[in-house]
Amino acid sequence: MGAQLRALLLPLLAQWLLRATTALAPAPFTLPLQVSAATSLVASAVPGLGTPEKPRADGLALALEPSGAAANFLAMVDNLQGDSGRGYYLEMLIGTPPQKLQILVDTGSSNFAVAGAPHSYVDSYFDSERSSTYHPKGFDVTVKYTQGSWTGIVGEDIVTIPKGFNSSFLVNIATIFESENFFLPGIKWNGILGLAYAALAKPSSSLETFFDSLVAQAKIPDIFSMQMCGAGLPVAGSGTNGGSLVLGGIEPSLYKGDIWYTPIKEEWYYQIEILKLEIGGQSLNLDCREYNADKAIVDSGTTLLRLPQKVFDAVVEAVARTSLLYIQPMMGAGLNYECYRFGISSSTNALVIGATVMEGFYVVFDRARKRVGFAASPCAEIEGTTVSEISGPFSTEDVASNCVPAPALNEPILWIVSYALMSVCGAILLVLILLLLLPVRCRHAPRDPEVVNDESSLVRHRWK
Repeated sequence: MGAQLRALLLPLLAQWLLRATTALAPAPFTLPLQVSAATSLVASAVPGLGTPEKPRADGLALALEPSGAAANFLAMVDNLQGDSGRGYYLEMLIGTPPQKLQILVDTGSSNFAVAGAPHSYVDSYFDSERSSTYHPKGFDVTVKYTQGSWTGIVGEDIVTIPKGFNSSFLVNIATIFESENFFLPGIKWNGILGLAYAALAKPSSSLETFFDSLVAQAKIPDIFSMQMCGAGLPVAGSGTNGGSLVLGGIEPSLYKGDIWYTPIKEEWYYQIEILKLEIGGQSLNLDCREYNADKAIVDSGTTLLRLPQKVFDAVVEAVARTSLLYIQPMMGAGLNYECYRFGISSSTNALVIGATVMEGFYVVFDRARKRVGFAASPCAEIEGTTVSEISGPFSTEDVASNCVPAPALNEPILWIVSYALMSVCGAILLVLILLLLLPVRCRHAPRDPEVVNDESSLVRHRWK
């Protein structure tokens, strides 16, 4: 990594900043990322009016470019509603006859699941017995999140996305019959759409994910993009902030300037590399591996910007030192005053760029080219003032050559190791059993009176 390596600078003013003054310089909060080439609107625009370009092999497609008869990218604009506190959700029609549900969009998981039974916190659920096209697969699945978990029955059925696609698609779907702290008071969705890679899918990566099915059946590029328009609004407000999920392309009207891309380090979560973190233009001067311990991911299903504990402590100290307030407006705290809260929190296992940050940007998940892109969002404004920006390149001479720690063993590898150890233990136990049985065959042999039969020398092994 050279001293002038191009890197992405995200000054995250966002809704954390209470504008007590009219001018703040330099940018209060920045997250430099490793970056690849920038793509501008002009560079990727349609070649000429009336002659739309075909979707390209690199996986990028503009919303103005038709991708076969199945998709209508322009119809996907403003197809989301929600807020950062309770998530952004998409309308779907599931089964035959169709049952309308609102589905949470989550880039931090990979399973597609819907409420399959009545619940006090959801207003509707999917009744698989009413659908003539539903087929159970005969096994259950349990998925655990940072907060909450659910257990459901895996099956398959047809799904239609009214705002964007003109046809239905056959996908794997889990109907939730048991959950804990998953459906919460005040939510307006009754299912979850995991858009991460198949490596995170439960019970195993062999279960095809929703987006993989969509790419294969709709013939769309392996890319999607998101805009969430809740910057500066209460984290748990009306739940009706607008937003867009463009499945299969990029919509030029949803961003300004260039799209800056950073590489995806590993295809499970959307794991990226954080180079350093600055408060008020001053670096925290931590080893960059601290920012990526044990991963740094982009997750629309997480509300806040979550930081590893050591980084969080350094940020709080820097905020206090520079007198900058990174806060969010809160509702219901009192009638005579406004209440705010921090838009960041500590984490035990990851740096998570959550919805609070994503609301400031148009985020592109370019799976075909293994990169995540950020561009300024036109809807990220407070009283006409832009609350986020992107700039670069900048010097990285003070950054280590590799900021991503060595990957820990993931769950599939741990299962393989566990089964291997169990097989070895089983083989050893079998040998011991055979050795214990051998004296039985010799029980009637003549005894040497001088030989002492000491049964205490037999070691009994117990295998749990």
